[in-house]
Parts: sequence; C-alpha cells; structure tokens
Amino acid sequence: MEIEKNYRINSLFAFYQPLLTAKQNNYMQLYYGDDYSLGEIAEEFNVSRQAVYDNLRRTEKILEDYEGKLHLYQEFTARNDQADEIQSYVAANYPHDAKLNRLVAGLENLEEQ
Repeated sequence: MEIEKNYRINSLFAFYQPLLTAKQNNYMQLYYGDDYSLGEIAEEFNVSRQAVYDNLRRTEKILEDYEGKLHLYQEFTARNDQADEIQSYVAANYPHDAKLNRLVAGLENLEEQ
C-alpha cells in the first residue's frame, strides 16, 4: 500500500511540480525523490518535524486536487495502456510490417517526451 501511494504521489509530482511553491517542491523532492526523513528535512530547513509533515500532507492533497480537476496522470496512463495494447497486437499480428511497427514505435516515443 505504501509503495503504491509513493508511486502515485511521485507521478502526480512529476505532472504538477511547476504549479507548486519552491518550499513545496523542496520538501516533496527531498522526501519522495531523495528519500530524506522528516527529521532530516526539518534540520535542513530549521523547522519542526511536524511542520514538514504538515507541509507534505497539504502538498499531497494539492496534487490530488490538481489531478481531480485536470486528470493529466489518469489520461497519461490510459494512453500508455492503449499504446501497449496496440503494440502487442501489432507485434502478434503484423510482425513483419516494418512501417506499421515504426509508426507504433513513434507513438510510444511521443508519450515519453
């Protein structure tokens, strides 16, 4: 459960990071990206552990609110799932069609950019 939550928060952070304040960005990056503890972040910024914890929880809620309104992560995962299905179908049914395989690979590369 915790791993899934961390993955989701990291994914939302990747999409909505530019919408956060510098402080929110710093705390999120250190906690989720660099695996700092609450105490280490508190020491780094000369604040209490509780202040760091509260900021992280508020920021997580903000990220979830953005996703609830904009659906960028949800749509990204849906497109990736669809692209994977297309790629599997083409590989199974048209393995020797070079142009079709190139087009599917191009679609995959667009999503990664």
